[in-house]
Amino acid sequence: MAKERHGKSKVKADSKRHGGKKPFDKKKSSDDKKSFDGKKPFDKKKPNSNYKKKAAPQKKSSSNPNEIRLNKYISNSGICSRREADMHISIGSVTVNGKVVTEMGYKVQLSDEVRFDGRVINPEKATYILLNKPKGFLVTTKDEKGRKTVMDLVAGATTARVVPVGRLERQATGLLLFTNDGELARKLTDPHQKVRKIFHVELDRNLSQADFNKIKDGLNIRGDIHAVDEISWIHGASKREVGIKASEGSNGLVKAIFEHLSYTVARLDRVVFAGLTKKDLPRSHWRNLTAQEVINLKNL
Repeated sequence: MAKERHGKSKVKADSKRHGGKKPFDKKKSSDDKKSFDGKKPFDKKKPNSNYKKKAAPQKKSSSNPNEIRLNKYISNSGICSRREADMHISIGSVTVNGKVVTEMGYKVQLSDEVRFDGRVINPEKATYILLNKPKGFLVTTKDEKGRKTVMDLVAGATTARVVPVGRLERQATGLLLFTNDGELARKLTDPHQKVRKIFHVELDRNLSQADFNKIKDGLNIRGDIHAVDEISWIHGASKREVGIKASEGSNGLVKAIFEHLSYTVARLDRVVFAGLTKKDLPRSHWRNLTAQEVINLKNL
């Protein structure tokens, strides 16, 4: 009984020291944190597992990667800023596929022809690649029959959308220029520009002196005069090989001339094109034009 009274008096004494309340019990502290509904309150250090964080909104990707706003197209071409482009669009300085566009936010396809003050512009950096074409490749950007094209040869040269300038027959070899500079491409293929080309021609038999003179003077083929600038024998080679310099037509002209005289062209190699040569450019290889070569082409 003495022990029991002593214990009760001790509890009463402790209660008085804590304002009549029981002292804090460390062992029960975790249980005391429970709320009235039996769940633990929100802990900032350990977020409630029932709380789901809202995912950040993702940017919507463009529905068509080949589309671009007209003002950005102009800005990327280096003409002016987007804000300035909007002003030029509003006053009718820009055409898309031959039609004036004044609508703000207008989108164009990368394949569209966009002109600024009458001049064709391109949203990509101007690229100029020279290839020494081998036999067996079609000069086209795509072949429906799946045959090899010259685009296969320059596939790793650039990501720009370049196209071949002019033509060479499938079995012809030699220099071929690729660019995305539409204005220069049209200039180099314009017959009035008289872009100089030199061909190394190998025939199935020796070229007679009489036929040599006929070619030199110009031939009348189906009512049209086909003339070359120069013709010469290849130094140190047989009479089957000649050099042809022409500023009109293409390899088609060269073949037409010899076929008219009953010769078969066994090999046709374009060794010079618009001042560009095959120097240090092996067959099937390509290189980028130098800045000076680009200037020379634009000054033709």
